[in-house]
Amino acid sequence: MGIKLKTPEQIEGMRVAGRLAAEVLEMIGEHIVKGVTTEELDRICHEHIVKVQGGYPATLNYGGQPYPMELSEQGTPTHSFHPEGFPKSICTSVNDVVCHGIPNKKPLKNGDILNLDVTVIKNGFHGDTSKMFVVGEATNQAKKLIQVTQESLYLAIDMVKPGARLGDIGYALQKYVEKHGYSVVREYCGHGIGEVFHEEPQVTHYGRPGTGVELQAGMTFTIEPMVNFGKRNVKLNRKDGWTVNTKDRSLSAQWEHTLLCTKTGVEVLTKRQEEHF
Repeated sequence: MGIKLKTPEQIEGMRVAGRLAAEVLEMIGEHIVKGVTTEELDRICHEHIVKVQGGYPATLNYGGQPYPMELSEQGTPTHSFHPEGFPKSICTSVNDVVCHGIPNKKPLKNGDILNLDVTVIKNGFHGDTSKMFVVGEATNQAKKLIQVTQESLYLAIDMVKPGARLGDIGYALQKYVEKHGYSVVREYCGHGIGEVFHEEPQVTHYGRPGTGVELQAGMTFTIEPMVNFGKRNVKLNRKDGWTVNTKDRSLSAQWEHTLLCTKTGVEVLTKRQEEHF
């Protein structure tokens, strides 16, 4: 499957989905407090996406049977999930969890750091984004890791324009992270996105200058660096088949946006109100 350049109509659909995904992250912040469970955060986000936005959370049953789009009046699917699909509506990755954390019943505690990753499907289009949150007061080390990771994403976004190469963007992001003594995860990457959750191209957060796909106007994709406080090595939890931890159990941070390469530069489709691009 090749890279899909989006039509003006498709781009408008992506704008709508992207804005809704950003809205979920704007809405959920006040609920992320000491004692709340990530399962409760999942419930709040699910109800907002389904009942308020009229959308559907793309991660729910992802990897199992096709998306169960028929919903009951309560906003839940009308038939059961394949057991291998992702079981929740958002990903909640706490502390040393790199990505794909499954919401659970464990209460969050003061000092925890949390990545909340949400993808909204609206009228067939996907908006994919994530943000770091702090429960109470985090350590200075954790706050610096979160800040540098966000800065690396913004640096990469600033480079997006027609003619730019993904290898150059990945190289610049990697060097910025490593300059601060952190490491970039290589096993997981950004991706093309549209009416399909994961499309070409793959967008790595490391690279070699002068290599990789050359960007064109009409491309939509995510950049979503995962940055570890310690070594870059990760380990998949074989019990649940989804959760990815740092191998050395050091903290990890991630930020993500869905982007459109325009004729003159970039449009951040999942921009939140607090951001200024």
